[in-house]
Amino acid sequence: MPKEGFPVVLGHEAAGIVESVGPGVTEYQPGDKVIPLFIAQCRECRFCKSPKTNQCDVLWKSIFSPNAMATPVSRFTCKGKMLLQYAGTSTFSEYTVVNEMAVAKIDPAAPLDKVGPIGCAICTGYGAAVNTAKVEPDSTCAVFGLGAVGLAAVMGCKSAGAKRIIVVDTNPDKFEKAKEFGATDFVNPKDHDKPINQVLSEMTGGGVDFSLECVGKVEVMRSALESCVHGWGVSVVMGWTSLQDASTRPLQLIAGRKWMGSVFGGFKGRDAVPQMVKAYLDKKLKVDEFITHDMTLDQINDAIELMTHGKCIRAMMKVSPQ
Repeated sequence: MPKEGFPVVLGHEAAGIVESVGPGVTEYQPGDKVIPLFIAQCRECRFCKSPKTNQCDVLWKSIFSPNAMATPVSRFTCKGKMLLQYAGTSTFSEYTVVNEMAVAKIDPAAPLDKVGPIGCAICTGYGAAVNTAKVEPDSTCAVFGLGAVGLAAVMGCKSAGAKRIIVVDTNPDKFEKAKEFGATDFVNPKDHDKPINQVLSEMTGGGVDFSLECVGKVEVMRSALESCVHGWGVSVVMGWTSLQDASTRPLQLIAGRKWMGSVFGGFKGRDAVPQMVKAYLDKKLKVDEFITHDMTLDQINDAIELMTHGKCIRAMMKVSPQ
């Protein structure tokens, strides 16, 4: 068996068509349009039955291995050797095999070349604002990081009625894009010689009501927390990292701030993803605006380079089954 999570077929954000189903599968039929889910929903475990979380006990116990975001058993092979399946999805492929609890059936009218980002970035950021932080009308928010997740968080803050949405990023080229989603103020840490939490505190008279961290760096997580006003400030971490421990001084929490985590925006995938697709089709949710490039699977290295250099929000990789 491969070690340390490699070799692996990457990708976890996509939309596609069911080619075939296995024995006992009744919810899906060949020809259905679907979005794969990296956060499964079995609907039977104690977590799935609770309204308090979108996590699934079956997912964590059987789908992800302890040391890698990959399944220990895979249907992928190359030259006779097994390739691991990333996050139970592996969408950088013409075909993939997923568990029925890890796929959401969507409206037949949904354009497959558009709705893929709903399968991760859009739900993650939008839901962190409306479900996890529970952003309130007339509040002041700060969003750290303007990738697709951060822009979705901005969209969520605006949808919730925030009156001021400050975005923080070191790439000024992304500021205009953020305006499309509802950002009102723009802060580039490179333009300041003091900690960004101090900058935001001075801008807001003591700190923001809600902050959302969308970067995946522990230093930014701490800065986002300490940018919140004491007494009631809420900071949500959604940037993924397992390389370092996040820390802050206890007084930051004793003073009344709340530090929370969010995965997939708190959405139960099989139930919520079809609703998010419908919201998009009803023109109540931005999706097209996230897609800055249309490419093919053989251009995947070019797409990664674009994202690495901050030149791309989302590149849709079109594949044609062989």
